[in-house]
Amino acid sequence: MADVARRSLEYAKGRGATDAEVEISAAVGQAVTVRRGQVETVEYNRDKGLGITVYFGKRRGNASTSDLAPDAVERTVDAACAIARHTAEDEAAGLPDADRLYVGEAPELDLFHPWGLTVEEAIELARRTEAAALAVDKRITNSEGATVSAYDTDFILANTRGFLAGYPSSKASIGCSVVAEDAGGMQRDYWYTTHRDPARLEGAESVGRTAGGRAVRRLGGRRLATMEVPVLFDANIASGLIGHFVSAATGSALYRKSSFLVDRLGTQVFSPVVEIFEDPWMPGELASSYYDAEGVATKRRKVVEAGTLAGWFLSSHSARKLGLETTGNAGGNHNLLVKPGDMDLAALVKQMGRGFLVTELMGQGVNTVTGDYSRGASGFWVEGGEVRYPVEEVTIAGNLLDMFRGIAAVGRDIAVRGSKHCGSILVERMTIAGD
Repeated sequence: MADVARRSLEYAKGRGATDAEVEISAAVGQAVTVRRGQVETVEYNRDKGLGITVYFGKRRGNASTSDLAPDAVERTVDAACAIARHTAEDEAAGLPDADRLYVGEAPELDLFHPWGLTVEEAIELARRTEAAALAVDKRITNSEGATVSAYDTDFILANTRGFLAGYPSSKASIGCSVVAEDAGGMQRDYWYTTHRDPARLEGAESVGRTAGGRAVRRLGGRRLATMEVPVLFDANIASGLIGHFVSAATGSALYRKSSFLVDRLGTQVFSPVVEIFEDPWMPGELASSYYDAEGVATKRRKVVEAGTLAGWFLSSHSARKLGLETTGNAGGNHNLLVKPGDMDLAALVKQMGRGFLVTELMGQGVNTVTGDYSRGASGFWVEGGEVRYPVEEVTIAGNLLDMFRGIAAVGRDIAVRGSKHCGSILVERMTIAGD
């Protein structure tokens, strides 16, 4: 792949490009799904691809191919050059400044742990997962299946300013979803575990038991009256709130003025209890890298300090649009760590006293331009500091800025969901729209 990358860059320069960058990747993987003890699907993938971006001054063109044969690569470069010659100039276009690129050997981040499961072993693991879920309670009457997957990827990123690097990575997961039923109706719930290293996954039986338990405890769900009360986001979904923050703090949203955080750098946007740290160098984590999607060196940094917004998420292009410096976030954020408090979920429920514990969200009613937030939700009603009964078919609503500033506590029950490491989040007040 490194040889193909060098040749494609040389060819682009020969076609008149002033600069170019290329990424080449190869991936292999398999996913097995078992439902009701029977194999439902076995999927294999073996993918490869090349994507090249060329610059003719401030004009940019991009093309991609899944064929790495020399003539196919040349045709792809020619296509990118043709596109660039016909696009409008963009003063912010171009490769990162050379002094921002990562230099040196890529350090060991412990990202590659190929599982090596045979299909038969994966099927057996999925069967054990589903069987554990079905055995939780006789009211679990159906299954949407258990899935075991493993993917291994390798890539090379290179540009005409001398950057060329890459590394392999892996990702494994086990998940299960089941349906519970009683006289009042049916409820579905799920659980999953994912990691770079399969040895650090939750056990198959544990995943199944958690999925089954979550489905059963939702039986007998009730509606709520419309009211304003505290809302506690379970750790499994609390990272979604942080995801909305990242979307609003990303360069493209900022220079387009399509974010409720425009001009709020250095101001209080969260409660003082909230601290968010970005650590791209964590060994073994899903969003670890010493350089971003442009080759810019990443760094550890505070993004939110005592509730104050301390940094954006910028690529070279969006940084130039804003008259700022790249933060090494081309391709997205790296591992975001929300500083945990002292309380677990039970203690947060007790502190809330009376309110709504949310365990599942539905719909996409989030407007990052205004910050308006409205989503379908289910979970549990809390009274007297204790969970009383399951809740379904309600909507929770508020404004993200008000919600962020109204965070009363962050739990120590940290869940890792993708690039976010976050415990449960207690918001002082939101509107519940029910009966």
